Amino acid sequence: MSDTLLFHKTYLHPTSKDWVVFVHGAGGSSSIWFKQIKAYKQHFNLLLLDLRGHGRSNNMFQDMIKNPYTFKSVTTDIVQVLNHLKIQSAHFVGISLGTIIIRNLAELAPDRVKTMVLGGAVTRLNTRSQVLITAGNMCKHFIPYMWLYKLFAYIVMPQKTQKESRLMFVNDAKKLCQNEFKRWFKLAADVNPVMKYFKEKELPIPTLYLMGGNDYMFIKPVKEMVNKHEHSYLTEFEDCGHVCNVERPDEFNHHSIEFIQRHTLAA
Repeated sequence: MSDTLLFHKTYLHPTSKDWVVFVHGAGGSSSIWFKQIKAYKQHFNLLLLDLRGHGRSNNMFQDMIKNPYTFKSVTTDIVQVLNHLKIQSAHFVGISLGTIIIRNLAELAPDRVKTMVLGGAVTRLNTRSQVLITAGNMCKHFIPYMWLYKLFAYIVMPQKTQKESRLMFVNDAKKLCQNEFKRWFKLAADVNPVMKYFKEKELPIPTLYLMGGNDYMFIKPVKEMVNKHEHSYLTEFEDCGHVCNVERPDEFNHHSIEFIQRHTLAA
């Protein structure tokens, strides 16, 4: 594997031609999908990757170290892996900030995206989260980033039932260096302008939103998006928070695999 590529891992299916690409969120890694692999690999070829600066991609892109991240540059990293593996098009499954990267990929290269499954989707930052991001941006140079990250993880995932998800993200975030964290933090601050554009412009790609009913920071704007878009659908899990693929893996797998299969047969 070339040093310029993201770290990635594939699981090949003996007969299926369909690929599913998993995209984790900020501070996470491809390990977030450990409850999906067994169910998914029975039906599809799988591609798991670590976004730049995350997981086993954390020692790459030394030449980009001084450049700010953009959604376009982070998305282009994924396209390079698709090209390397000669995957022309695929189904994409994302969680949290990874859902924005998938939506951005669909904007930049719509022919590469067959369907989108967006779990714990971030479609807009509400006033509370905007205040937090602004405060974090002001403090990020003199407050240890893990303090900030733990605070954010607790605010986004406050319930007892979300403890596993919260600890997983915090443990993965510990592997990020301070500079890496600052670059991803800056990227999070750019969410609203990007998502406002996406809300106004729907793509004709079947999209399933999987959201926890207790994901109080993000579920309301997703409902607004689904009501406005013809090709979008929402499945809501009761008593579930932000990282629904970890909290409700069986339901997440069932609904998402069924959705992908339905649109594979219809294609």
